[in-house]
Amino acid sequence: MSDVATLAGVGTMTVSRVINDHPHVREETRRRVYEAIAQLDYRPNTVARSLREQRTRQIGMIVPNIHDPFFAICAQAASEVARSYQYSVNIAMSDEDAEVENREALLMMQRNVEGLIVIPATATQLTRDEFVGLPIVALDRPISRSKFDSVVAQNVDGARFAVERLLSLGHRRIAFFSLPLDVYTMRKRCEGYITAIKSAGGNPELYCGPPDPERMRFQLKSLLAKKPATTSIVCANNLTTRMMLHCLLELSIPVPDRLALVGFDDFDSAELLNPAVTVVSQPNIEMGRRGAELLFSRIFQKETAAKTKQIVLPVELIVRKSCGDPLWSKVRAVRT
Repeated sequence: MSDVATLAGVGTMTVSRVINDHPHVREETRRRVYEAIAQLDYRPNTVARSLREQRTRQIGMIVPNIHDPFFAICAQAASEVARSYQYSVNIAMSDEDAEVENREALLMMQRNVEGLIVIPATATQLTRDEFVGLPIVALDRPISRSKFDSVVAQNVDGARFAVERLLSLGHRRIAFFSLPLDVYTMRKRCEGYITAIKSAGGNPELYCGPPDPERMRFQLKSLLAKKPATTSIVCANNLTTRMMLHCLLELSIPVPDRLALVGFDDFDSAELLNPAVTVVSQPNIEMGRRGAELLFSRIFQKETAAKTKQIVLPVELIVRKSCGDPLWSKVRAVRT
């Protein structure tokens, strides 16, 4: 930095201000400093900067996996916010395993991350004493019995909107397929489904468990054999929806003529399929951004004494052909 300052004819403090994009530097001075940096091939020493600032300029993020588009998009959005603060992000996968999540979080603490964004696994251990003092923000699923901030979606209302749409189309036998209900989002969406079904005087039909295509095919055959047969399905997340679409195709069950379908979570090919899939869409980009902003507000101690925050984001019912709605081509999205 001293060499750069000498070549540019400025002080080292000015070089520091230019590198950190300080607004109060004249353009001519900024140009000379950048020319000197290029000529000397200067690279800031991030380790020295961390020691001086007592900041590593790193945060951690733990998600269940990144093959699920919802988790991947949340991670991408959070990373973009971190970049705007000149922070890097260490990303790890928990595979929905609390032990793996705990191990990854401890490794990140050893790297001195300044905070953690997490989509927590069931029975998460992040409430243990080892994590006291580390700013943590939970996305999608709050961490119960903790003081951590969280950003979640309208899970209950989203499932209710899906059922109410199917009811408005004349369906009375509506089944609900989801992952195990010990997952917060599955439990809340199931709650919304049951509330809507019972309000209409119907009986809930629940099919909840680990993702298993063979089991799902058996359940589909069973519900179609009932008298009267089930006429529509709500899937609780995009993994369940995609697996359901495969099973319906393998069993040659026409959608929506034989079974109407509404999924929870949008995905890239949903509107390209035939029929295009009606979904309850979550604001996954907004969730990742808001979670990261919450974390940085804690890191920079702007809200140290503030109470725990939970931000609840609205969902959107995107009406397409799979639910059999005659207005699907005219009503592309119904905001709720």
